[in-house]
Amino acid sequence: MRPVSSTKNAFLKVTHVIFDLDGLILDTETIYTQATNNVVQVYGKTFDWEVKSQVMGLTGEEAARKLVKLLDLPITWKEYYLLAQQQYQLLMPNAKFMPGAENLIKHLSQNKVPIAVATSSSKDSANLKTAKYKDTFNLFSHIVTGGSDPEVKHGKPSPDIFLVCASRFADSPDPQKCLVFEDAPNGVLAATEAGMQCVMVPDEHITTEQTRQATQVLKSLTDVKLELFGLPPLK
Repeated sequence: MRPVSSTKNAFLKVTHVIFDLDGLILDTETIYTQATNNVVQVYGKTFDWEVKSQVMGLTGEEAARKLVKLLDLPITWKEYYLLAQQQYQLLMPNAKFMPGAENLIKHLSQNKVPIAVATSSSKDSANLKTAKYKDTFNLFSHIVTGGSDPEVKHGKPSPDIFLVCASRFADSPDPQKCLVFEDAPNGVLAATEAGMQCVMVPDEHITTEQTRQATQVLKSLTDVKLELFGLPPLK
């Protein structure tokens, strides 16, 4: 198992928390891999980790464009996108919470810590994934869907999505007052570029080198020490 570790010694106090969605709150990455393979295997291709690591954190359109090129698929990115969406419609409603995610969200909400979601998904995609868990997702101040939000000009690793997300809190906190939880290297880069601290819960395939930009690296959200960032500790 990946040990709990930190890459920076100094932690700054924060007042707001922003979560990624896929692979961080919900275990959609397993489903995403299955759905993608269902499409590409028709053309004799395999969606393995080497390819997946290059599209993590991208918007749906960006990922579709890149996948068609990487796998040299004999279809346009729009054709691929439509086929993939059909698979997601079938499989994504089955997504379950990642370990510790639901408890962490409820804990922060109960302690009046403003929380939000910043996901590269489109609004329709995010709604599909979260439909079964409305009570939990209603605890968030807002959800920014980078795949369809006109204010998010560039996807991760650009900082746009996190800066937009911070600006939509009622009190528009300074980015330095926001703590981000992420699972993907592109997301970590986006958060740090936005001037935010970032706790990373990486996939087991991700290399140590790909975690170096994170403020802290954990194997699970159950290991988070909120008090390091001036937040109420998990019970």
